[in-house]
Amino acid sequence: MILKKITSKQPKSVSKINHQTFSEAYSCFFKRFNIDIRDNAQRRNLSAIFSSFVLISIGIYFFSVFHNDFNIINSNRLKSFWGTLFISVTTGLVAFRIVLFFIMLYNYFKYKPVASVSDDELPTCTIIVPAYNEGKQVWDTLMSLAESDYPKDKIELLSIDDGSLDDTWEWMQDAKQQLGDRLVILQQPENQGKRHALYRGFNLGKGEIFVTVDSDSIVNKDTLRHLVSPFVKHEDCGAVAGNIRVLNNKKAMLPKMLDVSFVLSFEFIRSAESNLKSVLCTPGALAAYRSSAVHQCLPEWINQTFRGKPSDIGEDRAMTNMILKQGKHVLFQRNAVAYTNVPEEYTGLYKMFIRWGRSNVRENIEMGKYVFTNFRDGKKAGTRLLFISQLLEIVLSYPFLLIMLFFIITHPLLFLGSTFMSILILSTFSVIFYANRYKISESIWAYTYSILYTFGLFWITPYAIATASRRGWLTRGLVTKS
Repeated sequence: MILKKITSKQPKSVSKINHQTFSEAYSCFFKRFNIDIRDNAQRRNLSAIFSSFVLISIGIYFFSVFHNDFNIINSNRLKSFWGTLFISVTTGLVAFRIVLFFIMLYNYFKYKPVASVSDDELPTCTIIVPAYNEGKQVWDTLMSLAESDYPKDKIELLSIDDGSLDDTWEWMQDAKQQLGDRLVILQQPENQGKRHALYRGFNLGKGEIFVTVDSDSIVNKDTLRHLVSPFVKHEDCGAVAGNIRVLNNKKAMLPKMLDVSFVLSFEFIRSAESNLKSVLCTPGALAAYRSSAVHQCLPEWINQTFRGKPSDIGEDRAMTNMILKQGKHVLFQRNAVAYTNVPEEYTGLYKMFIRWGRSNVRENIEMGKYVFTNFRDGKKAGTRLLFISQLLEIVLSYPFLLIMLFFIITHPLLFLGSTFMSILILSTFSVIFYANRYKISESIWAYTYSILYTFGLFWITPYAIATASRRGWLTRGLVTKS
């Protein structure tokens, strides 16, 4: 009886041990990639990545089955004038993008950040931090700046509350109590927009260099020193862009995707642009400007309009554009790092992209007015090439959208196959680039981001073109659309 009882329990015990062993092995596998499968957010992230690879695999299958249809479609098109023209234009555009990629790749490898200078050589610096409805985050930003490895007697730190409706001003006052005379805090009488807050700082600041930092950004201890050093080494340097990484990328999916995207945008694209001395946009999250260059264009910048309406977005791109127009060089410092918060929901993401898209349309129009003139000494071909690349993206957005819709209606499976194959090929460069500099486990978010952008954000550029004259920050609720 006892023997029978023991025997009946044995399989259950072995099964339990095997289940525990499997669970431990399963958990250990994901821990190697810093993934806790017990966390709901991380499980959702895993599901998103898994779904991305499933979609890409299905796309590859469709492409393998239907790719011969391309030959049939192309042969039919070549029988007509418009078909031949379409093939020729498409081939030319693809060739241009390939050539541009290798030019950017060459300039990326040639790029080196400017070495930091000594304390004695560092110029005086005014740091301007505009804030609106930022809460405690502005306090964190100011503290990180105050802890910078920069001579204290050469820093002027200004923070301007742009009529916040929350407790931002209280947190700024708390930072003032802790930092004393090292910090000056100001309050706008009402919410006027980031451009007006910066304008007040530019007029009050006494430093040789202006540094602008968003109130939701955290800087490394050596960031300011790295950011400002190019102005000492290069007299023609008018502005410097910092390297932006995502701060809130620990759990949410969108920040993880954007972090991979930011690394490619800054550490590859802006590195190449910097070697051409023509970074097209110094980010609001972290940028530096020579004060003389700022004051030269300040009246035009604060009074900038588009189609008769005041410009209240794209102040960073506008300032960069006006400084390039002066013939100054705009550089990028890869070792000057700031971490900033980005939207965690789709609504916030597309609103941010719409704002960037509208600014891009406006500033490309302005850039087209001078880029083919003798706007500066020395080489200008690189700047013009960068402008043409951005202009083509705007000009071709509507034709591309129409062709995509036609392709979906007439050859839906071939469209899916070719699209996912393109995502796999193009995103693999982002994956390799990110993995080489940081973690391979995070780099695969490039695939998920490409799928999201292709199917969920493809409409941004056409919409931004159609609504380029609209005002409003969108993600801050500054003003209503007019």
